[in-house]
Parts: sequence; structure tokens; C-alpha cells
Amino acid sequence: MLFGDPLPQLDAHSGYRGPVACRAAGITYRQLDYWARTGLVEPSIRGAKGSGSQRLYSFRDILVLKIVKRLLDTGVSLQQIRAAVTALHSRGVDDLASITLMSDGASVYECTSPDEVIDLVAGGQGVFGIAVGRVWHEVEGSLAELPVDHASQPVVEDELAKRREAKRQQAG
Repeated sequence: MLFGDPLPQLDAHSGYRGPVACRAAGITYRQLDYWARTGLVEPSIRGAKGSGSQRLYSFRDILVLKIVKRLLDTGVSLQQIRAAVTALHSRGVDDLASITLMSDGASVYECTSPDEVIDLVAGGQGVFGIAVGRVWHEVEGSLAELPVDHASQPVVEDELAKRREAKRQQAG
């Protein structure tokens, strides 16, 4: 990891449930649910499938959630945020830490060097910037003490789902 190693090494099937993702990203569960249902930021480990199931988000998903929250807080349009999220998904995890997202309030620009940031600001376009590496560090710190779940573990939350799971196990 870029900033030390406070997080456990997660395999491809381990991640964080919705409430943990919300807490780490600083968003409400309603926002998380809406963004997942509309495809803005979908969980990459496990999506919700019916009653009693829960989404499972990777570290990278939570990083993107926190960036989306920051962009929304500064007034960037959802259309521009969707474009930024698409660009972030096309990059490797290691590349994300070196990016600074800049915005003039209407568009989002991806800067990969200090010179690009200076050029953007000098051109009068840059209004604010988000250093993705710094956000990465914040998310690492938030998640260090929070529980990790494994996608193969059955998740049963409500009474109805518990009964259905018990019936399935009796029948199988």
C-alpha cells in the first residue's frame, strides 16, 4: 500500500459492507444505495441480490465513493462526476494515488503531474483540487479499525431472511 500497511491484505473476495463503506466515505446509506442502483459506484465484490443480501465494497470502491462525495460537496454536476468515475475506473489502483482531480465547477480535469496542476491554475480554470493520494490515506485510516467481510459467507440480517436460509439448509 502507498501509505504504510494499516489495512489487512484483502483477497479478491473480501470487502466492506454498506454501513462500513458509508462510514469510511462520509456518506449516508441512502446515497450509497442510490449510487449503486444508478450505476455511479457499484460494489465490485458483491452486489445486492434480494432480501437479506448485502453489497460488499472493495477498498477501491470506497476510495471512489469518497471522491464522489467530495466532488458533490463542491458543486460538480452528476454528469461530470460520472465522467470522472469512468476515468478513475480505467486506471490501475497504483495510478490512482498519483492523480489530482481539478475542477472549475463545470468540468473535472485529471492531472498526473504538478506541472499539469500549475498549468490548469495558471490558465484560470482550476478552482479546487482533490489529491487522490491524500483521500486514499484518509480511507485507509478510516477502514483500519472497521470489520472486513468475506463474500462467500452467507449474510443474513433480518428475521425473514434467517427463516429462508434455515429452510434452504434443511431442504439441501
